[in-house]
Amino acid sequence: MSRGTIPILRVADNLLVTVQTELHDQVAEAFQEDVLAAVEKTGAAGLLIDVTGLDIVDSYVARVLSDTAKMARLMGTETVIVGIRPEVAATLVRMGYAMPGVRTALNVDEGLAMLPSRR
Repeated sequence: MSRGTIPILRVADNLLVTVQTELHDQVAEAFQEDVLAAVEKTGAAGLLIDVTGLDIVDSYVARVLSDTAKMARLMGTETVIVGIRPEVAATLVRMGYAMPGVRTALNVDEGLAMLPSRR
């Protein structure tokens, strides 16, 4: 479903995106475009973004993730971001970027449980 480097999988009424590569500028922009195109194409009720594979989340990547969640919400899709490591969370808070308005969970199971179903 993705034309970029990050796979986007359909799981029931939701989309699951597992980020396993660092989100440098071009990759982050392609990620955002691909996710939003998949939301539009599928009409997914929920979007789960798993960032467990990210070692570093700087303010740019945090903004891309946050903006993607907000954009998906405007399209009628609820988003949960999962897998933020303790050191990443601490760094984001110290930088003053706590991703306001974005729902988070510890892992994929908890995140999927937070997402709506259209059935």
